[in-house]
Amino acid sequence: MSTGAVSATIMGIMFLMFVLNFPMYVAIILPPLTVLILELANLQPYMAIQQLIAGVSTQALLAVPMFIFAADIMSAGQTSRRLLDLIEVFVGHIRGGLAITTAAACTFFGAISGSTQATLVAIGKPMYNKLIESGYKKDEMLALIESSAIIALLIPPSISMIMYCVVTGASVADLFISGVIPGLMMLGGFSIYSYFLAKKNNTPKTERATLKEIILALKNGIAPLGFPLIIFAGIYTGIFSPTEAAAVAVLYATICEVFIYKSVKPKDFKEIALSTGVVTTAVFVLVAAGQLLSWVISYLRIPQYIAELVLGTDPSALRVLITTTVFFFIAGMFVDSIVAIIILTPIFYGPAIAAGVHPIHLGILITLQAAIASISPPFGCNLFTASAVFQQPYITVVRKLPAYLIILLIITALLIVFPQLSTFLIA
Repeated sequence: MSTGAVSATIMGIMFLMFVLNFPMYVAIILPPLTVLILELANLQPYMAIQQLIAGVSTQALLAVPMFIFAADIMSAGQTSRRLLDLIEVFVGHIRGGLAITTAAACTFFGAISGSTQATLVAIGKPMYNKLIESGYKKDEMLALIESSAIIALLIPPSISMIMYCVVTGASVADLFISGVIPGLMMLGGFSIYSYFLAKKNNTPKTERATLKEIILALKNGIAPLGFPLIIFAGIYTGIFSPTEAAAVAVLYATICEVFIYKSVKPKDFKEIALSTGVVTTAVFVLVAAGQLLSWVISYLRIPQYIAELVLGTDPSALRVLITTTVFFFIAGMFVDSIVAIIILTPIFYGPAIAAGVHPIHLGILITLQAAIASISPPFGCNLFTASAVFQQPYITVVRKLPAYLIILLIITALLIVFPQLSTFLIA
């Protein structure tokens, strides 16, 4: 069977599995396993097991369960509420201040959790009713919360970034550090839009906080701000690696919630650990499945075949970046971002590097597209999460998203044209 026919077979089986609503890991494992058994008679089937194990044997993956555990500890405690109170006393009184508070709190909590869904629930849920009661429009605030939650994928720690580095061998520390500027660009874009939107709608402003309220908010909320500071500064200065940073994150989260806020009891750790175990297992199964798929398609030189098909034989860096962006954006609309990274990265990584693209710059763009796709109709995962969390119909959840998607596409274009925005911190 030709390379094109094998590629079509793998994609056909995978698409059929998705349509029939098979579990994601089945849809990823079955196609390469079928090709291995039917087309690669010179390879032993037990090698598939070796690849599945190899997929979760990478040292960088050690950081994943610990970052998830730290996020779960803080989600179970008071971190999100204290972050909201702290940010609100500084910006709540300006036009659109509560909306800006929501976006900023999502950014800071994203630097704690690394999860868009956790951010959506921990920050969005308590802020939603407050925003509506303050005169903000329901569908506009849903769009803001959904869009702000995805900043978690760009601000370290980011599980999607770790997955990219596992697939490509890029530096997790460098990618973490490089995600800060694009993440802040997203926050800036959403904040500016919120200000002018509130001005247009004549949304009421809240009263300026008193000095006493500011001091109290600082006292209660300063501890969570230490989390991203420790992670970023520790990695940037080389005091510890990303994996060690994950262990520090767990310790810091425990100190904050158990000893400072006393909102999490020792007996709660069993339930928190079980939740972490479930999420970690789901991530690791997908990673293992992705390794098998990557191994089979690499052996058959499918990435090179597809790359030449869509990029040509000698593509420019600009063409590679635009094509990669489009492919990841479309794929992320239908499958989880981790799945898209595992499947597509091996296809475009080689041509991108050959065209002179910095691997960290490529990683930032891929992560950003994974983030954008998670709120893009029809099947962005955060759309369904928001619909369930806020108990709103799908059409209400997506109605006001176009403005935020335009902002995100502008940021994407800026990053493509000015790669220094994503690399100057590691230069």
